[in-house]
Amino acid sequence: MAPTALVVALGAVLAAALPAPGLFVAVGLGVAAIGTGWLGFRRSGDPGFTRLAGAAAITVGALGLVLGALRIGLALAALDHLDRLLG
Repeated sequence: MAPTALVVALGAVLAAALPAPGLFVAVGLGVAAIGTGWLGFRRSGDPGFTRLAGAAAITVGALGLVLGALRIGLALAALDHLDRLLG
């Protein structure tokens, strides 16, 4: 579960750098990475590396989520600025 969560988390960070739909994909993948990373972290019978990979997936997924949300906020602020500029 944790290696899959890491792949999803890295996809979230990479999607935050992509054009137009990437910001929404980054938010979705970030939430998915946090959830799957949490599930991987909570499995107590797994070795230490698996729990550490789950914690890393939570951290990187949260970073992708924040970057995607920041891009959405900047896009909304730019649209508001254009609206005030033209109207």
